[in-house]
Amino acid sequence: MGSRTAIYTLAVVLFVGGVFAWVVTRSTPSSTLPSALTPEAKAYVRNLALSEVSMKATESYVKQMVTEIEGKITNNGGRTVKLAEVHCIFYNSYGEMVLRERVPIIKSVLRPGESRDFRLPFDTIPASWNNQLPQLVIARIEFM
Repeated sequence: MGSRTAIYTLAVVLFVGGVFAWVVTRSTPSSTLPSALTPEAKAYVRNLALSEVSMKATESYVKQMVTEIEGKITNNGGRTVKLAEVHCIFYNSYGEMVLRERVPIIKSVLRPGESRDFRLPFDTIPASWNNQLPQLVIARIEFM
């Protein structure tokens, strides 16, 4: 009987310790993602040009529809960009926002004058979406 109590006590202690460790070590989204462009990034946004932007729907290997936004991004400025993220804002037929998702559009170094293709897949767009190209807004830029 004593060994059973010790096992239960140990299990409870491990569980409580695990929950405590999870609470202490988890990061909140607001602390990991800057919410606004820095003044430096705001001034540089006009140098990141999107072109050839298109949209298509494909079916994933698990038979789920995936909407993909594809295009090119060009760095027309004089600084090297190591990361850029965009807010993709989807609307319904009444012009109301139904989804706003922040995704990386530049994941590796993009030097001045360079262009790169991008692909942004979405599989969680609400059914109320108007099936129009979403609004793409630069949300974050990090420089080298």
